[in-house]
Amino acid sequence: MHEGSFILNMTNELLKIKDLHTGFRIKDTYYDAVDGVSITLKQNEILAIVGESGCGKSTLATSIIGLHDHNKTRVQGEINYNGENLAILDEEKFNKVRGEEIGMIFQDPLSALNPLMYIGDQIEEGLIYHTKMSKNDREKRVLELLAQVGIPNPKRTAKQFPHQLSGGMRQRVIIAIAISCKPKVIIADEPTTALDVTIQAQILDLLKDLQAETGAGIILITHDLGVVAEVADRVAVMYAGEIIEEASVEDLFSNPKHPYTRSLFNSIPQMNSENEKLQVIQGMVPSLMKLPRTGCRFSARIPWIPGIAHEEKPTLHEVSPGHLVRCTCWKHFHFESEEGGNSR
Repeated sequence: MHEGSFILNMTNELLKIKDLHTGFRIKDTYYDAVDGVSITLKQNEILAIVGESGCGKSTLATSIIGLHDHNKTRVQGEINYNGENLAILDEEKFNKVRGEEIGMIFQDPLSALNPLMYIGDQIEEGLIYHTKMSKNDREKRVLELLAQVGIPNPKRTAKQFPHQLSGGMRQRVIIAIAISCKPKVIIADEPTTALDVTIQAQILDLLKDLQAETGAGIILITHDLGVVAEVADRVAVMYAGEIIEEASVEDLFSNPKHPYTRSLFNSIPQMNSENEKLQVIQGMVPSLMKLPRTGCRFSARIPWIPGIAHEEKPTLHEVSPGHLVRCTCWKHFHFESEEGGNSR
Protein backbone atom coordinates (compact mmCIF):
# COMPACT_ATOMS: atom_id res chain seq x y z
CA MET A 1 0.00 0.00 0.00
CA HIS A 2 1.12 3.56 -0.62
CA GLU A 3 2.32 5.72 2.23
CA GLY A 4 -0.63 7.11 4.12
CA SER A 5 -3.23 4.97 2.38
CA PHE A 6 -6.20 4.22 4.58
CA ILE A 7 -7.48 0.80 5.61
CA LEU A 8 -10.63 -0.27 3.78
CA ASN A 9 -13.30 -2.66 4.97
CA MET A 10 -11.99 -5.91 3.50
CA THR A 11 -15.47 -7.41 3.07
CA ASN A 12 -16.49 -4.40 1.01
CA GLU A 13 -13.74 -4.66 -1.62
CA LEU A 14 -14.64 -5.82 -5.12
CA LEU A 15 -11.46 -5.09 -7.03
CA LYS A 16 -8.05 -4.29 -5.57
CA ILE A 17 -5.27 -3.06 -7.83
CA LYS A 18 -1.74 -2.98 -6.41
CA ASP A 19 1.32 -1.45 -8.07
CA LEU A 20 -0.01 -1.96 -11.60
CA HIS A 21 2.33 -1.26 -14.52
CA THR A 22 1.11 -1.45 -18.12
CA GLY A 23 3.85 -0.78 -20.66
CA PHE A 24 3.68 -0.51 -24.44
CA ARG A 25 6.58 -1.76 -26.51
CA ILE A 26 8.18 0.88 -28.73
CA LYS A 27 11.01 -0.74 -30.72
CA ASP A 28 12.66 -2.92 -28.06
CA THR A 29 11.72 -0.93 -24.95
CA TYR A 30 8.56 -0.96 -22.83
CA TYR A 31 7.21 2.39 -21.68
CA ASP A 32 4.67 2.38 -18.85
CA ALA A 33 1.41 4.21 -19.61
CA VAL A 34 0.07 3.02 -16.25
CA ASP A 35 2.90 3.40 -13.76
CA GLY A 36 2.53 1.96 -10.28
CA VAL A 37 -1.22 2.48 -9.82
CA SER A 38 -2.85 1.16 -6.64
CA ILE A 39 -6.58 1.63 -6.14
CA THR A 40 -9.60 -0.21 -4.73
CA LEU A 41 -13.19 -0.43 -5.96
CA LYS A 42 -15.87 -1.16 -3.36
CA GLN A 43 -19.31 -2.67 -3.69
CA ASN A 44 -22.14 -0.24 -4.49
CA GLU A 45 -19.61 2.43 -5.45
CA ILE A 46 -19.03 4.57 -8.51
CA LEU A 47 -15.32 5.36 -8.69
CA ALA A 48 -14.39 8.01 -11.23
CA ILE A 49 -10.95 8.08 -12.87
CA VAL A 50 -10.31 11.61 -14.12
CA GLY A 51 -7.61 13.24 -16.21
CA GLU A 52 -6.65 14.69 -19.58
CA SER A 53 -6.32 12.59 -22.71
CA GLY A 54 -3.03 10.69 -22.57
CA CYS A 55 -2.98 10.33 -18.78
CA GLY A 56 -3.47 6.56 -18.84
CA LYS A 57 -7.18 6.29 -17.91
CA SER A 58 -8.30 4.07 -20.78
CA THR A 59 -5.12 1.98 -20.54
CA LEU A 60 -6.00 1.31 -16.90
CA ALA A 61 -9.50 0.23 -17.96
CA THR A 62 -8.32 -2.12 -20.69
CA SER A 63 -5.68 -3.56 -18.33
CA ILE A 64 -8.39 -4.52 -15.84
CA ILE A 65 -10.45 -6.30 -18.48
CA GLY A 66 -7.45 -7.79 -20.31
CA LEU A 67 -7.90 -6.29 -23.76
CA HIS A 68 -4.25 -5.61 -24.64
CA ASP A 69 -2.16 -7.26 -27.32
CA HIS A 70 0.23 -9.37 -25.26
CA ASN A 71 2.86 -9.22 -27.99
CA LYS A 72 3.07 -5.43 -27.69
CA THR A 73 2.04 -4.85 -24.08
CA ARG A 74 3.46 -5.84 -20.71
CA VAL A 75 1.20 -5.90 -17.64
CA GLN A 76 2.82 -6.29 -14.21
CA GLY A 77 1.43 -6.01 -10.70
CA GLU A 78 -1.83 -7.18 -9.17
CA ILE A 79 -5.46 -6.84 -10.27
CA ASN A 80 -7.12 -8.85 -7.53
CA TYR A 81 -10.69 -9.97 -8.11
CA ASN A 82 -12.48 -12.80 -6.33
CA GLY A 83 -9.23 -14.31 -5.07
CA GLU A 84 -7.43 -14.25 -8.43
CA ASN A 85 -4.84 -11.94 -9.95
CA LEU A 86 -6.32 -11.01 -13.33
CA ALA A 87 -2.95 -9.66 -14.49
CA ILE A 88 -1.56 -13.18 -14.83
CA LEU A 89 -4.63 -15.04 -16.16
CA ASP A 90 -4.36 -16.75 -19.53
CA GLU A 91 -6.86 -15.80 -22.25
CA GLU A 92 -9.08 -18.84 -21.73
CA LYS A 93 -9.58 -18.13 -18.02
CA PHE A 94 -9.97 -14.40 -18.64
CA ASN A 95 -12.75 -15.06 -21.14
CA LYS A 96 -14.79 -16.58 -18.30
CA VAL A 97 -14.34 -13.46 -16.18
CA ARG A 98 -14.75 -10.94 -18.99
CA GLY A 99 -18.45 -10.34 -19.62
CA GLU A 100 -19.75 -12.51 -16.80
CA GLU A 101 -17.94 -10.97 -13.81
CA ILE A 102 -16.60 -7.73 -15.33
CA GLY A 103 -18.51 -5.80 -17.99
CA MET A 104 -17.21 -3.00 -20.21
CA ILE A 105 -19.07 -0.03 -21.67
CA PHE A 106 -16.94 1.20 -24.56
CA GLN A 107 -16.36 4.80 -25.55
CA ASP A 108 -17.40 4.45 -29.20
CA PRO A 109 -20.48 2.22 -29.58
CA LEU A 110 -20.42 2.29 -33.38
CA SER A 111 -16.94 0.73 -33.53
CA ALA A 112 -17.70 -1.64 -30.62
CA LEU A 113 -20.79 -3.10 -32.30
CA ASN A 114 -20.68 -5.49 -35.27
CA PRO A 115 -22.24 -3.62 -38.21
CA LEU A 116 -23.39 -6.89 -39.85
CA MET A 117 -25.25 -8.40 -36.87
CA TYR A 118 -28.70 -7.70 -35.50
CA ILE A 119 -28.70 -5.86 -32.15
CA GLY A 120 -30.51 -8.75 -30.45
CA ASP A 121 -27.95 -11.29 -31.63
CA GLN A 122 -25.09 -9.16 -30.31
CA ILE A 123 -26.66 -8.93 -26.85
CA GLU A 124 -27.41 -12.66 -26.91
CA GLU A 125 -23.75 -13.60 -27.61
CA GLY A 126 -22.69 -13.12 -24.00
CA LEU A 127 -25.67 -15.13 -22.75
CA ILE A 128 -24.75 -18.01 -25.06
CA TYR A 129 -21.12 -18.00 -23.88
CA HIS A 130 -21.65 -17.46 -20.14
CA THR A 131 -25.02 -19.05 -19.32
CA LYS A 132 -26.96 -22.26 -19.90
CA MET A 133 -30.19 -20.44 -20.71
CA SER A 134 -32.48 -21.90 -23.38
CA LYS A 135 -32.93 -20.07 -26.68
CA ASN A 136 -36.38 -18.93 -25.59
CA ASP A 137 -35.09 -17.63 -22.24
CA ARG A 138 -32.20 -15.82 -23.95
CA GLU A 139 -34.59 -14.06 -26.33
CA LYS A 140 -36.73 -12.98 -23.37
CA ARG A 141 -33.63 -11.74 -21.55
CA VAL A 142 -32.56 -9.69 -24.60
CA LEU A 143 -35.92 -7.93 -24.68
CA GLU A 144 -35.77 -7.36 -20.90
CA LEU A 145 -32.32 -5.79 -21.23
CA LEU A 146 -33.37 -3.50 -24.06
CA ALA A 147 -36.34 -2.35 -22.00
CA GLN A 148 -34.16 -1.97 -18.90
CA VAL A 149 -31.81 0.45 -20.67
CA GLY A 150 -34.72 2.57 -21.83
CA ILE A 151 -35.17 1.51 -25.46
CA PRO A 152 -38.87 2.09 -26.27
CA ASN A 153 -39.55 -0.74 -28.76
CA PRO A 154 -37.30 -3.69 -27.80
CA LYS A 155 -38.75 -6.15 -30.33
CA ARG A 156 -38.15 -3.81 -33.25
CA THR A 157 -34.70 -2.73 -32.02
CA ALA A 158 -33.58 -6.36 -31.58
CA LYS A 159 -34.06 -6.84 -35.33
CA GLN A 160 -32.19 -3.68 -36.34
CA PHE A 161 -28.55 -3.09 -37.26
CA PRO A 162 -26.32 -0.58 -35.39
CA HIS A 163 -26.37 2.00 -38.21
CA GLN A 164 -30.16 2.20 -37.91
CA LEU A 165 -29.94 3.53 -34.34
CA SER A 166 -29.03 6.97 -32.99
CA GLY A 167 -25.85 7.48 -30.96
CA GLY A 168 -27.79 7.47 -27.70
CA MET A 169 -29.60 4.24 -28.62
CA ARG A 170 -26.31 2.55 -29.60
CA GLN A 171 -24.81 3.55 -26.26
CA ARG A 172 -27.79 1.99 -24.50
CA VAL A 173 -27.22 -1.22 -26.49
CA ILE A 174 -23.58 -1.25 -25.35
CA ILE A 175 -24.78 -0.91 -21.75
CA ALA A 176 -27.27 -3.75 -22.28
CA ILE A 177 -24.43 -5.97 -23.53
CA ALA A 178 -22.23 -4.98 -20.56
CA ILE A 179 -24.89 -5.84 -17.96
CA SER A 180 -26.40 -8.88 -19.69
CA CYS A 181 -24.77 -11.38 -17.30
CA LYS A 182 -25.17 -9.15 -14.23
CA PRO A 183 -21.43 -8.50 -13.66
CA LYS A 184 -20.15 -7.43 -10.26
CA VAL A 185 -17.83 -4.83 -11.83
CA ILE A 186 -18.70 -2.47 -14.68
CA ILE A 187 -16.06 -0.34 -16.42
CA ALA A 188 -17.52 2.64 -18.28
CA ASP A 189 -14.94 4.28 -20.57
CA GLU A 190 -16.12 7.81 -21.45
CA PRO A 191 -19.73 6.57 -21.85
CA THR A 192 -21.21 10.00 -22.66
CA THR A 193 -18.47 11.68 -24.72
CA ALA A 194 -20.19 11.81 -28.12
CA LEU A 195 -23.72 12.41 -26.86
CA ASP A 196 -25.68 15.62 -26.51
CA VAL A 197 -26.40 16.99 -23.04
CA THR A 198 -29.95 15.57 -22.77
CA ILE A 199 -28.86 12.05 -23.74
CA GLN A 200 -25.81 12.33 -21.45
CA ALA A 201 -28.11 12.98 -18.49
CA GLN A 202 -30.28 9.98 -19.41
CA ILE A 203 -27.24 7.67 -19.69
CA LEU A 204 -25.88 8.87 -16.33
CA ASP A 205 -29.26 8.33 -14.68
CA LEU A 206 -29.32 4.85 -16.20
CA LEU A 207 -25.88 4.02 -14.78
CA LYS A 208 -26.93 5.21 -11.32
CA ASP A 209 -30.14 3.14 -11.48
CA LEU A 210 -28.24 0.03 -12.58
CA GLN A 211 -25.69 0.47 -9.83
CA ALA A 212 -28.42 0.87 -7.21
CA GLU A 213 -30.33 -2.14 -8.54
CA THR A 214 -27.45 -4.62 -8.90
CA GLY A 215 -25.02 -3.41 -6.23
CA ALA A 216 -22.23 -3.50 -8.80
CA GLY A 217 -19.12 -1.42 -8.48
CA ILE A 218 -18.61 0.95 -11.41
CA ILE A 219 -15.31 2.42 -12.61
CA LEU A 220 -16.16 5.54 -14.60
CA ILE A 221 -13.40 6.77 -16.90
CA THR A 222 -13.94 10.41 -17.86
CA HIS A 223 -12.37 13.81 -18.40
CA ASP A 224 -15.65 15.60 -17.62
CA LEU A 225 -15.78 16.94 -14.06
CA GLY A 226 -19.49 17.70 -14.48
CA VAL A 227 -20.14 13.99 -15.01
CA VAL A 228 -18.04 13.18 -11.94
CA ALA A 229 -20.02 15.59 -9.77
CA GLU A 230 -23.27 14.06 -11.01
CA VAL A 231 -22.65 10.37 -10.32
CA ALA A 232 -19.37 9.53 -8.56
CA ASP A 233 -18.87 8.54 -4.94
CA ARG A 234 -15.08 8.67 -5.02
CA VAL A 235 -12.57 10.16 -7.45
CA ALA A 236 -9.01 9.26 -8.46
CA VAL A 237 -7.19 11.87 -10.53
CA MET A 238 -4.61 10.49 -12.98
CA TYR A 239 -1.70 12.35 -14.49
CA ALA A 240 1.08 10.88 -16.64
CA GLY A 241 0.29 7.30 -15.63
CA GLU A 242 0.05 7.90 -11.88
CA ILE A 243 -2.75 8.53 -9.39
CA ILE A 244 -1.94 11.99 -8.09
CA GLU A 245 -5.00 12.56 -5.89
CA GLU A 246 -7.80 10.42 -4.48
CA ALA A 247 -10.74 11.50 -2.33
CA SER A 248 -14.50 11.35 -1.92
CA VAL A 249 -16.28 13.42 -4.55
CA GLU A 250 -17.43 15.93 -1.90
CA ASP A 251 -13.92 16.37 -0.51
CA LEU A 252 -12.27 16.67 -3.91
CA PHE A 253 -14.70 19.28 -5.20
CA SER A 254 -14.70 21.33 -2.00
CA ASN A 255 -11.00 21.05 -1.23
CA PRO A 256 -8.80 19.95 -4.18
CA LYS A 257 -5.15 19.79 -3.19
CA HIS A 258 -2.80 18.73 -6.00
CA PRO A 259 -1.73 21.49 -8.43
CA TYR A 260 -3.00 19.41 -11.35
CA THR A 261 -6.43 18.86 -9.79
CA ARG A 262 -6.72 22.54 -8.93
CA SER A 263 -5.64 23.46 -12.45
CA LEU A 264 -8.37 21.21 -13.90
CA PHE A 265 -11.00 22.96 -11.80
CA ASN A 266 -9.57 26.37 -12.66
CA SER A 267 -9.85 25.66 -16.40
CA ILE A 268 -13.62 25.12 -16.23
CA PRO A 269 -15.52 28.16 -17.62
CA GLN A 270 -17.40 29.97 -14.85
CA MET A 271 -20.73 31.65 -15.55
CA ASN A 272 -20.26 34.27 -12.84
CA SER A 273 -16.61 35.02 -13.55
CA GLU A 274 -15.61 38.57 -14.49
CA ASN A 275 -12.52 37.23 -16.24
CA GLU A 276 -13.41 36.70 -19.89
CA LYS A 277 -10.14 34.88 -20.60
CA LEU A 278 -10.38 31.08 -20.32
CA GLN A 279 -7.75 29.65 -17.98
CA VAL A 280 -5.57 26.96 -19.53
CA ILE A 281 -3.04 24.53 -18.08
CA GLN A 282 0.43 25.37 -19.40
CA GLY A 283 2.06 22.72 -21.60
CA MET A 284 0.70 19.24 -22.24
CA VAL A 285 0.94 15.66 -21.01
CA PRO A 286 4.34 14.36 -22.13
CA SER A 287 4.49 11.44 -24.56
CA LEU A 288 5.35 7.98 -23.25
CA MET A 289 8.93 8.11 -24.50
CA LYS A 290 9.55 11.57 -23.01
CA LEU A 291 7.74 10.99 -19.73
CA PRO A 292 9.99 11.80 -16.75
CA ARG A 293 10.24 8.75 -14.50
CA THR A 294 11.73 10.60 -11.53
CA GLY A 295 10.58 13.64 -9.62
CA CYS A 296 7.17 15.31 -9.80
CA ARG A 297 5.74 14.70 -13.28
CA PHE A 298 3.64 17.86 -13.18
CA SER A 299 6.53 20.18 -12.25
CA ALA A 300 7.31 21.18 -15.85
CA ARG A 301 3.80 22.62 -16.22
CA ILE A 302 4.10 24.81 -13.11
CA PRO A 303 7.64 26.20 -13.56
CA TRP A 304 6.99 29.16 -11.22
CA ILE A 305 6.93 26.73 -8.27
CA PRO A 306 10.51 26.19 -6.99
CA GLY A 307 12.10 22.77 -7.42
CA ILE A 308 12.60 22.42 -3.67
CA ALA A 309 8.81 22.24 -3.26
CA HIS A 310 8.74 18.88 -5.04
CA GLU A 311 9.76 15.47 -3.71
CA GLU A 312 12.55 13.58 -5.49
CA LYS A 313 10.42 10.42 -5.32
CA PRO A 314 6.83 11.62 -4.93
CA THR A 315 4.53 9.36 -2.94
CA LEU A 316 0.89 9.52 -1.92
CA HIS A 317 0.28 11.17 1.46
CA GLU A 318 -2.95 11.08 3.44
CA VAL A 319 -3.66 14.77 4.07
CA SER A 320 -7.04 14.08 5.70
CA PRO A 321 -9.02 10.87 6.28
CA GLY A 322 -9.34 9.12 2.90
CA HIS A 323 -7.81 12.05 0.96
CA LEU A 324 -4.52 11.13 -0.70
CA VAL A 325 -2.21 13.54 -2.55
CA ARG A 326 1.05 12.79 -4.39
CA CYS A 327 4.15 14.96 -3.77
CA THR A 328 4.51 17.85 -1.33
CA CYS A 329 4.22 20.56 -3.97
CA TRP A 330 0.52 21.04 -3.15
CA LYS A 331 1.59 22.84 0.05
CA HIS A 332 3.44 25.50 -1.96
CA PHE A 333 1.23 25.78 -5.03
CA HIS A 334 -0.35 28.98 -6.27
CA PHE A 335 -1.53 29.96 -9.72
CA GLU A 336 0.93 32.03 -11.72
CA SER A 337 -1.54 34.92 -11.88
CA GLU A 338 -1.76 35.08 -8.07
CA GLU A 339 0.54 37.37 -6.15
CA GLY A 340 2.44 36.24 -3.13
CA GLY A 341 1.93 32.53 -2.85
CA ASN A 342 -0.38 29.79 -1.77
CA SER A 343 -4.04 30.64 -2.24
CA ARG A 344 -5.29 27.89 0.08
